[in-house]
Amino acid sequence: MLHPVHVSVTEVNYSEKDKALQITSRIFIDDLELSIQKQLGQETLDILKPKNGLTTNQMVSDYLRKHFLVKIDGKPAKIRFLAQEAEDAAIICYLEIENVKKLKTLEVTIDLIQEIHADQSNLVHITYRGPVKSYRLVREKPTEIFRPETK
Repeated sequence: MLHPVHVSVTEVNYSEKDKALQITSRIFIDDLELSIQKQLGQETLDILKPKNGLTTNQMVSDYLRKHFLVKIDGKPAKIRFLAQEAEDAAIICYLEIENVKKLKTLEVTIDLIQEIHADQSNLVHITYRGPVKSYRLVREKPTEIFRPETK
């Protein structure tokens, strides 16, 4: 299925109770499949029904590890891949960064799909102890630094 818009949407929500950043990312399946196919150097690939001993979780988490980076207060954060599920034309990925008590800056770098679509936009919505802040990350500027409002 071809679609004219190349976009992913990522939500980053801080859980005060869990002291964690809970992340949900929605990516078009066909775009993700092409990107992983290129990364693996394979001619064909079905990420929902992979062959050759590969699993969907393994391929998606490996891809995200390279194209979805977070730094908290300037230090790389360990992002834990929890799960993924297909929903209509998208794959939804669930991730978490644990042990986040507070943060001064949250640097997010997302260059998903940009190796195959120059016009890819990766939208990120961050909610941390206040109103949501939204950013559009593009090939020319794949990184944004979020600074929470201080009261």
